[in-house]
Amino acid sequence: MDDEARATGLDPAPDRDPKGLRRGRRSPFRHPRQDRQSGGGQGGDVSGPTYAALDLGTNNCRLLVARATRDGFRVIDAFSRIIRLGEGITSTGMLSEAAILRAVDALRVCRAKMRNRGVTRSRLIATEACRAAGNGLEFLERIRNEVGIELEIVDRETEARLAATGCTPLVDPAADGVILFDIGGGSSELVRLGRCGPTPHGPPHPAIEAWVSMPIGVVTLAERHGGITVNREQFEAMIAEVAVQVDLFAAEHGGTEGLHLLGTSGTVTTIAGVYLDLPRYERRRIDGCWMSESQVTGVVERLLAMSYEGRVANPCIGPERADLVLAGCAILEAIRRAFPCERLRVADRGLREGMLVQMMREDGVWGETGAPAS
Repeated sequence: MDDEARATGLDPAPDRDPKGLRRGRRSPFRHPRQDRQSGGGQGGDVSGPTYAALDLGTNNCRLLVARATRDGFRVIDAFSRIIRLGEGITSTGMLSEAAILRAVDALRVCRAKMRNRGVTRSRLIATEACRAAGNGLEFLERIRNEVGIELEIVDRETEARLAATGCTPLVDPAADGVILFDIGGGSSELVRLGRCGPTPHGPPHPAIEAWVSMPIGVVTLAERHGGITVNREQFEAMIAEVAVQVDLFAAEHGGTEGLHLLGTSGTVTTIAGVYLDLPRYERRRIDGCWMSESQVTGVVERLLAMSYEGRVANPCIGPERADLVLAGCAILEAIRRAFPCERLRVADRGLREGMLVQMMREDGVWGETGAPAS
């Protein structure tokens, strides 16, 4: 589903969802639908350069097009499509022709959107699938020739830092820090963030204390262990595989007193949507919501008890995620066991938002007065 068509801002004040999920404060990252409802992006719409951020991952192709506002940015166009670029790479070590064709189609849509919106600056990245594939560089050359755009394969440290930059506005300012995790299709990142100090203008800067990128994601894990029929034994085997790497990071950077978890991925947004029994995915209700430890556990158990057909029928999972969601839950469980926290905040944001913030900071759009440079 194209969940980018939904509104992105958080509620203006803390409250609680009918299911008991605590809402957060308003986000500095605004979406055009919400701007129409509220009469303008927070901090005021500002004319200026148009930015684009594209994340070509192992499972998804995602694009955001945005303009700066006085304390964040306003999204003016977006695109999201599951393409499974890394499908089969675990066994072959190569990007398949079918996956490449799906990527080409999605990237052509992104190119058209960027041209139609008059994008003046962009960053277009590829992650684990292209890092791992033997034909990753050939794929980039093919995209350059067939689509007309230049993709950049980023390293794992860059991926972790971009995710942290994009999610920092959701760190509870009263917390001593967070354990941020990004469960991807081919890799998963863990970042320990310290307390984020306030900034006069623009989104806060991430206080990165430590990070690790693990070459395990929902696509690779599901291909090794299975995703259609998953029993308790298979589920625990997936957790054990992930725990080998998560526990190494926790041994050096553990201790969760005063911290909360902050998750950015389809796994955690799916868990929040399933908990709320949403008839369709609503980013407005999910991005920034809080879940307790028991609420997360309840949803994981519910998903594990579901049949594959039941997962397909769930509107927040669907056929595109039904064979991957339990692999994502296994990665999440390994993280939760290594970093036990009472609260988890759900983020429907990450790399693209991080790229946008980074580009805008490099251009000096948030000055001392808070106004983007003209």
